[in-house]
Amino acid sequence: MPDKGPEQAITVKELTRYIKARLEQDTRLSDVWVRGEISNFTRHSSGHMYFTLKDADSRVKAIMFASYNQRLPFIPKDGTKVLAKGGISVYERDGQYQMYVTQMQPDGVGSLYLAYEQLKQRLEAEGLFAVHRKKPIPRFPRAIGVVTSPTGAAVRDIIITLQRRFPAIPVQLYPVLVQGTQAAPSIVKAIRRLNEAGEVDLLIVGRGGGSLEELWAFNEEAVARAIHASLIPVISAVGHETDFTIADFVADLRAATPTAAAELAVPHHMELRQQLAVEQERMRRALQRRLQEIRERLARAQRSPYLLNPRKQLLEPVERLDRLTEQLGYRINKRLTKAREAKMGLAHRLARHDPGEQVIYARRQSDALSRRLAAAMQSLMKDKQAGFDAALKQLDALSPLKVMQRGYSLVYNENETALVKSIHHIQPGDLVKVRLADGRLDCHVWAMEENADG
Repeated sequence: MPDKGPEQAITVKELTRYIKARLEQDTRLSDVWVRGEISNFTRHSSGHMYFTLKDADSRVKAIMFASYNQRLPFIPKDGTKVLAKGGISVYERDGQYQMYVTQMQPDGVGSLYLAYEQLKQRLEAEGLFAVHRKKPIPRFPRAIGVVTSPTGAAVRDIIITLQRRFPAIPVQLYPVLVQGTQAAPSIVKAIRRLNEAGEVDLLIVGRGGGSLEELWAFNEEAVARAIHASLIPVISAVGHETDFTIADFVADLRAATPTAAAELAVPHHMELRQQLAVEQERMRRALQRRLQEIRERLARAQRSPYLLNPRKQLLEPVERLDRLTEQLGYRINKRLTKAREAKMGLAHRLARHDPGEQVIYARRQSDALSRRLAAAMQSLMKDKQAGFDAALKQLDALSPLKVMQRGYSLVYNENETALVKSIHHIQPGDLVKVRLADGRLDCHVWAMEENADG
């Protein structure tokens, strides 16, 4: 902020806001991990945590709101060395910068915790934590497989709880390593072997509490994928209530402790006995009500007049049957009479339309029409013949041959391709052909003379 002289002075509030804005714009300070020791720790009634992070040379105030600290895997206190993640800003009222913490873990497990977070995010993105992929836990399992250390307190708690709650349940223990570099392969092998054997229909996989390093086998990717691939439902039982591992997120059901896992795996036999007693009582009452209803129906039936005097009850139907029989006979006779009348009417109509008579009548009509047609044809032929004869006479009168018989002739040129109608059509010396009524003449023109008038 450049100096512009006393007349351009800004307020303390403006200065504080400017510094706050510059701090919040710094990308490195908006998401930073800080290592330090907690002092002056206070947990407000609202759930917010107020404390100071310090080292040998410096300190910074910090706050972690309740929405972020609810799932802390440990309880912070004065003197605890931690790794805190958050952003740096300014508290305007005091003009003091402080850290707003969003994540926190005990110091010394930073690399493991980061690996845990990275694997968790990757497996969650693949869908291994999806609720719809989780298998239902059987209500009454036939046998339970327990994958844990054979010497730890967890196996003792699980078996004692199972025997106390459901003594008849078979338990198959598959001992594994739960800590160290060989723990994860051991757990994976156990889950696969129990799936291949198919002798149990529920698995409890877990161990007792411990540090992040001690529980790390249950944060291995191989264990997570083995649990996800298991065809048998899996209950995870790792550590204490505040301990969360990758196995907890992948499992079909998470139990806060090994004892809680056993409680979730089987119902309590006393509860079942109580439920059975309740159901038996409900069934007994239902049977009593049903029996009472049947007795009441039987009593009503016994009081029924049909059972008290059945012969009397049959008289009315018999009388009704007689009446119906009479009505049926009357209606049948009536229908038969109508049918006979209809038959007679049809016979009369059929007689009027007898095909033989129709053929005779048609034949007579055909003969009459044939005679009329022959007469008409003869008359027409006479008329046509008379017309033809008249036309023939007229045509004969107009025939050129008739004219030529009266002394006329036709003159053609030498090739007989055209009539000579004028002296202008020929020249002296030309040959012409003259056609007469009884023959043809070949003539030679010696001279021509044109009419005076024409």
